[in-house]
Amino acid sequence: MLNEQIKQIAERLRGLRDVLELSVEDIALRTGVSPESVERFESGESDIPMSFICDVAQSCGVQPSEIISGDAPKMMSYFLTRYGKGVGMERSKAYKYLALAAGFKNAVFEPFEVSIEPGGKDITLNTHSGHEFNYVLEGRMMIQIGDKQMVMNQGDSIYFDASRPHGMKAMDGRKAVFLAIISK
Repeated sequence: MLNEQIKQIAERLRGLRDVLELSVEDIALRTGVSPESVERFESGESDIPMSFICDVAQSCGVQPSEIISGDAPKMMSYFLTRYGKGVGMERSKAYKYLALAAGFKNAVFEPFEVSIEPGGKDITLNTHSGHEFNYVLEGRMMIQIGDKQMVMNQGDSIYFDASRPHGMKAMDGRKAVFLAIISK
């Protein structure tokens, strides 16, 4: 069973769709996923990919952090996030996200600190609109973009078109931590 935070995010997704008077099919068209996937994500019984959250946010005119935390950003000149204090989201046992600009209103990109726990054998690929920049802060990770796999070490970075299928996994039996900056 998934954690309580996933269930709360699922509720906010359903609530946003209801407020905007959109059908499941409308959200599916806007995000490029099947209506069945939208229903599964909104049920709270399934992992919700960050790419889906970002695509829903963009297509509905809200910040991803609003869907994750339920709080609307208010700051317009700057937003300071102290070490380890970002808005957290644990998508699964393997992936943990900290939103680093959750309080900045109308941000043009979303920075996240992402932790990947070791143990995953396969890389789960996802897509979303915009571009993505990843910078490895700790450990080593395998990144796959399309059918190309690359090993990234601490200090390595990559910039890519996020509409291409991509995913990551930790290597060497150790956690990997990276900065992900996702454009809208």
